[in-house]
Amino acid sequence: MLLSLLLAAAAPATPISADRIKADVRALSSDAFLGRGPGEAGEDKAVAYIAQGFAKAGLEPAGERGGWYQDVPLVRLDRLPGATMSLLVAGEPMKLTLGRNATLALRNPGHTGLTDAPLMFAGFGIVDPKLGWNAYEGVDMAGKIAVVLANDPDFEAGRDLGFGGRRMAYEGRVGVKFEAAARAGAAGVLVIHEDAAASYPFLQVGSGDALPAFAFAPMAPSNLKLSGWLCRDVSVAMLRRLGYTLDALKRRARDPKFRAFALGHAALSASGDLRASPFVSHNVLGRIKGASRPGESILYGAHWDANGRNGPDASGDGIRNGAIDNATGTAELIEIARAFEAGPAPARSVIFAAWTSEEKGLLGSEYYAAHPLYPLEKTAATINLDPHLVLPAARNIELIGDGRTPLEEDFRRAAARFGLRVDPEPSQEAGWYFRSDHFSFARRGVPSLAFRAGRDLVSGGLIAGQKIVGAYNARCYHQPCDQFDPRWTFAGTVQEASVAFALGRELADGSAWPDWYPGNDYKPMRDASAAARR
Repeated sequence: MLLSLLLAAAAPATPISADRIKADVRALSSDAFLGRGPGEAGEDKAVAYIAQGFAKAGLEPAGERGGWYQDVPLVRLDRLPGATMSLLVAGEPMKLTLGRNATLALRNPGHTGLTDAPLMFAGFGIVDPKLGWNAYEGVDMAGKIAVVLANDPDFEAGRDLGFGGRRMAYEGRVGVKFEAAARAGAAGVLVIHEDAAASYPFLQVGSGDALPAFAFAPMAPSNLKLSGWLCRDVSVAMLRRLGYTLDALKRRARDPKFRAFALGHAALSASGDLRASPFVSHNVLGRIKGASRPGESILYGAHWDANGRNGPDASGDGIRNGAIDNATGTAELIEIARAFEAGPAPARSVIFAAWTSEEKGLLGSEYYAAHPLYPLEKTAATINLDPHLVLPAARNIELIGDGRTPLEEDFRRAAARFGLRVDPEPSQEAGWYFRSDHFSFARRGVPSLAFRAGRDLVSGGLIAGQKIVGAYNARCYHQPCDQFDPRWTFAGTVQEASVAFALGRELADGSAWPDWYPGNDYKPMRDASAAARR
């Protein structure tokens, strides 16, 4: 305890206020904002609140047409009541209850109907020519359903098979598996859910079964008719009927020569209707104009959306308020804007962006990155604020996806100023680096950082921190119980935002251009725009 007090005494003063962050989180996550669902009544309130916060902080509008907003054309996809999905395994039906032991996402507007589509086990569903993996090579997938494992072949392998070891590779993301199966001609994909491999309990996907999906407008038709998840118990029982074990199939799928094969007498039938409703959502953007190099910028981002008024829990609460995810990150964004405006004008411009529709596939940040209002080649770095945690003061801060960019050394130096050590994220197999808005920029070559408050708490250490994090992940992540708690001190949030501000201030006042480490997948894209920075 004495050491912690000494470290706290040695840390520099911070302009970041826990009270102001708390007030913004309280407001943004209140029922008045109706869960901040894009395209729902809560959107107008949320984006207006953020724009007002930016204006009060002293930012200038940085959106389209001289305003605060960037229009993001989207389509809302609602599965209508009455959808069904069933399995026929070895001549016997297996009961599926959507939301309980299976989920169903229809992929195209209108009616979708499949009858007795054969199941094909596709292992990890990996197609990566660079590594020599192709689960579908030479396999006729037309009209068939690919059954795939979550994560990548290295997960649980105990060795590196080419995918970077325990840390999830991009190919392990379910969206990448869906794209690979669609290119192979599959009619659908079912993912076998396991808590560790997916990094979240089945509750997270099951309770979201009937939530709307979003896509960019105009919407392109999908080769897939459907996708979904099967809970582990159903998957194991299905495989047992067919003479397989899940563990044996995993071992078989870890071979780069693995190819998808028919699961014997097993077929899926599904029926349902999908309603498509085009609408325009909004990113919110504000700017501090650089004093000497206004054409160069750094970019802070946080997603403002949560999951709106969808899917009441057992108590009847139908609003998913998203107090932690991500009213807290949005409040940090506004507070860091205040901190910049309280100091001298930076040399570079600083852009503050609140993104829409992160929860539906990083859509707001992806739209901006494809239609940037400020050139990406002259964006020095992106700093993402998506904490997923509200914790008391800690001894550490967690870096997500470490080992990618020398910018991480600047981050470590900034954290050390506040007496914080930097630890790698504890659950690298979860693939967090691909799951939030910074990835939209990283994949286009912009050096990007994501981090969050540490769980090695000053009071109680890792045991106390992990208890808080574990309870939230098990019960409240994306659920109605992610609600504001007046007991929160936001001390860990202040630590996170203080480091983010200190790092951004250094980048905004400096002239260095962060890069990627040699061999990183995103370095060639950054190198291609080097002339613009010279």
